[in-house]
Amino acid sequence: MSKNLSHLSGRKGLQYNLFEELGISAGNNGTPDHQTMENLKNDFLFGKANVYGTVSFYDFLKQENRNKKIYICNGSSCLTAGTQELLKDEISKHFIEEEIGEMCCLGRCHENNSFHYNDQNYSGEAIQILWNIIDKKVSVQDNYNVGHIGTRVIAEEITDIDAYYNLLKECLLKTPDDLLAELKISGLRGRGGAGFPTAFKLESCKNTNSNTKFIVSNADEGDPGAYSDRYILEHRPHTMLLGMLISGYITGAEWGVIYIRAEYPEAVRCISKAIKELDRLKLTGKNIANSNFNFFFKIIKAQGAYICGEETALLSSIEGQRPEVRIRPPFPSQQGLYTMPTVVSNVETLACIPYIIQHGGKKFAEIGVGKSTGTKLISLDGFFKRAGIYEVDFGTPLKNVIYDLGGGFNCPVKALHIGGPLGGLIPIHKIDDIFIDFESFSQHGFLLGHASIVCIPDTFPIIEYIKHLFKFTAHESCGKCFPCRLGSTRGYEMVENAMVSDIKIDIQLMDDLLETMELGSLCALGGGLPLPIKNALQYFEEELKPFFK
Repeated sequence: MSKNLSHLSGRKGLQYNLFEELGISAGNNGTPDHQTMENLKNDFLFGKANVYGTVSFYDFLKQENRNKKIYICNGSSCLTAGTQELLKDEISKHFIEEEIGEMCCLGRCHENNSFHYNDQNYSGEAIQILWNIIDKKVSVQDNYNVGHIGTRVIAEEITDIDAYYNLLKECLLKTPDDLLAELKISGLRGRGGAGFPTAFKLESCKNTNSNTKFIVSNADEGDPGAYSDRYILEHRPHTMLLGMLISGYITGAEWGVIYIRAEYPEAVRCISKAIKELDRLKLTGKNIANSNFNFFFKIIKAQGAYICGEETALLSSIEGQRPEVRIRPPFPSQQGLYTMPTVVSNVETLACIPYIIQHGGKKFAEIGVGKSTGTKLISLDGFFKRAGIYEVDFGTPLKNVIYDLGGGFNCPVKALHIGGPLGGLIPIHKIDDIFIDFESFSQHGFLLGHASIVCIPDTFPIIEYIKHLFKFTAHESCGKCFPCRLGSTRGYEMVENAMVSDIKIDIQLMDDLLETMELGSLCALGGGLPLPIKNALQYFEEELKPFFK
């Protein structure tokens, strides 16, 4: 990160934002033209190399994206479902090769066959009417099951928006310390994967002196197989928005930034509509409810980079810098966006806050088990008979999620990849031993992460899945640290060679590579990838033997 660039970007504030302007300029042909980049360089006093470095990083800004018209999902769930080759064949009847791009992932993991056209996502049987979608600009709404076991913290339907926001007015009559105390009692931990205590972040930001502070919603849900944040953004947007408002009051922040992935265009529209509802209720802007509390929302549409799910890379992205991971300390709560105190929280984490404030931290803490308090949203992919989003109390047996909620599998499955590409790869015989909580997963050598579940059917080779994970990481690495940037590429090459030639993998070399990535990477992308690879080597040794020396 360059602090000078952070300050230069911050001079213009959020309303005239370099990253956003680059995205707008790419709207016509898929990449910004050179004159626009030159003008923006001068406006923001950035160097030419800095602007080009930013543009060349993102899937939907770089030159290779020029003239792309339709995108095919290449996420893990669509891969294991085996739907995308036939999908591409059908799309190729209407578009030439140069017009077809890729996206990862569209969050349509419940039915696969996923593609993106004309700022709209499609999946399932939509491909059967592709001609109609192209000619008549028809949109097709996806549907998935929604259910729960235990308490509905997020899944509870909001029927009266006006009444729902009375909670904010009640909060404004209390002190920030009173609200923070409830969050401490609740034990709320980040739902994006790291499980970091939320109250600690808020308190750190609150206690840092600054005239400007930010609350950032990390809505860059890039884990293939995950669509729980998409569910909140599209169907429960006010739970997150109210969580941001309360967080802003606690910390003294006046700006709420919602960083939503470009792969979720419907979510961008839903959040925009919800913010307009808040404007109508006069719950944004200055002097909200005559309380001297000011809060403004800003939506930033991302441009295709998994690494932006890492909080410091996300902040660099908003600033228009190349989204490389920052070294900590300083932590974002002290020096974040534009070097100002910033709390970055996952969508689901923010959506839990209203329930805690309404019902009390003690009641929330009584849900769940141990240090895993409250509930968790689970994403089930298309291999489940009842694919969808389910909210469960922490401590719920994994087998109950699979069979009671998901209805079991619609074909033989040998492994579950839970928690995104960096989560644990769990063999099917282990599901009886595991519970949905951070500690249970850790004790068994796995990672709960985002709690998305991607199934690997018996017919899908584990070696192919390992190659996919290395390739994904190599493509998505920010490139700042060598262990991630080089390690993922070398890992992919080793696996690829073993699959197509007689050059087998040296197990000692593979172990050394994984250890280097695990210990030397700056963030969880390079540091987390070794976990599912190690799980595969441990539990599928027989299947993998032909590829190793």
